[in-house]
Amino acid sequence: MPRADLVVLNGPEIETLDPHVLTGQADGRVSGALFEGLTRFDPVSGRGVPGLAERWDVSPNGRRYTFHLRTNAAFSTGEPIRAEDFVWSWRHAVDPSTAADYSGFFFYVKGGKELVTGTSTNLASLGIRALNPLMVEVELVNPTPFFVDLCAMRIMAVMPRWTVERFGDQWVRAEPLPCSGAFELVAWLPNNRVRVRKSPRYWDAANVRPQVVDFLSSDSPSTALNLYLTGEVDVLIEKGLIPIELNDVLLKRPDFHTFSYLGTYFMRFNVTRKPFDDVRVRRAMSLVLDKWRIVDRITKLGERPTSAVTPPGTGGYSPPPGLGHNLCVATNAAERAVAFTANLAEAKRLLAEAGYPEGRGFPTFTYMFNAGGGGGSRTHEKIAVEFQAMLQEHLGIQMELRPVEWKTYLSEMSRLNYDVIRGSWVGDYQDPTTFLDCFLGDSGNNRTGWKNARYDALRERAAGTSDPAARVALLQEAETLLCRDEVPILPVFTYTGLYAYDPNRVGGIHPNLTDEHPVSAMFLKR
Repeated sequence: MPRADLVVLNGPEIETLDPHVLTGQADGRVSGALFEGLTRFDPVSGRGVPGLAERWDVSPNGRRYTFHLRTNAAFSTGEPIRAEDFVWSWRHAVDPSTAADYSGFFFYVKGGKELVTGTSTNLASLGIRALNPLMVEVELVNPTPFFVDLCAMRIMAVMPRWTVERFGDQWVRAEPLPCSGAFELVAWLPNNRVRVRKSPRYWDAANVRPQVVDFLSSDSPSTALNLYLTGEVDVLIEKGLIPIELNDVLLKRPDFHTFSYLGTYFMRFNVTRKPFDDVRVRRAMSLVLDKWRIVDRITKLGERPTSAVTPPGTGGYSPPPGLGHNLCVATNAAERAVAFTANLAEAKRLLAEAGYPEGRGFPTFTYMFNAGGGGGSRTHEKIAVEFQAMLQEHLGIQMELRPVEWKTYLSEMSRLNYDVIRGSWVGDYQDPTTFLDCFLGDSGNNRTGWKNARYDALRERAAGTSDPAARVALLQEAETLLCRDEVPILPVFTYTGLYAYDPNRVGGIHPNLTDEHPVSAMFLKR
């Protein structure tokens, strides 16, 4: 197989190309090249810009969008893309039988929540309709300022109905595969690469620079780095495939770039299992984690410890102080020591109150994380070992480590088949709800077993208010409940991005808050 015009080291082996059921970032990068929605992600800002819809109108009350499709919008196999294709695709996404983890994004659309949660089975009640072959009308529950960004999400992409209905769950294996994005599928070679080729029928084909792109898969940082340094890979876009032991050296190179983006590393508790159904246990375990040790000794990219799930500055939002906030904002070693001592005393008190003084009688449990050849997986392992040591030393709790491969990790997390598990979230759009909506009781991305009626009600009230200050206050109250009072998750730090490419050789890559880097915008300078 000859070398592609552009070779991207994408990360672990992908699970699927189906934009409606994928969950991992690696899957999303490939699927985003093959499928498009009404809008697409701008490579500079990471915001939604015109995609298959060339423009849209918004009603005065902000609840009705009318999208005007491009007259030359077509699938890679030649079939025109029309309004009814979007209607069918969105109905397919909210159908519970599709089992889409991201279907919660349709809660903003009229009838979406009822369909996703199963309280309604009438797919025609979803607030999307075809006014004519080139006009799509969408009715929202409430004004949603970031709705255009949402329309760029993979799950809102248009899909080939005739192929999905013919092949069912295996439709992405159809040959040829009808694609709605900038590229069409050439080959998917498991544990090797996905090759895509520019679609000549794509509406913006004239501005897609690479003719052929390879997405290489690997979970070995040593292999990934070697491929990049020897020139076999042009872009190393997956931070987890950069050996953390070499961060200090690699960051001095002009082709390794750090940037800020909306992402948080945290741990999930399975609140359906004892003893994690007891909030005192969750709070005690959260307080005993010294987050500064994690970012200073392990990650070392300038990450900041956090007690909230929402990174500061997400859509101008300031997250409220969460549990153990005093340690996260400590400015020097002395302050950190004082803060950690106070946290530890409270943790011991809570654990004793829960019936496990000094850890006596506490059952041995497992901490699950995705493992591989190193890089991000090595980071997860080192963090797990630190957490294990802290629990043993300070609380007398025995935690066993359960490293699993990537696909098993995703499957077990979705099935709630774990005790405590490594977690993370990267914002899909620039608003705090991209993080907070994950933990709604009916969200497919919750994956903790935690449901709280007050939390859901606060989020719903925030959605219904037109006063920006009142909306922020309601979201902060909800996040306080999540990260200070109930703690089904343990926030650890906010992310710093890192990728590798030679700016003298590769163009079209821009740091942005949503970490979106469409390959259609990338190109080789020489």
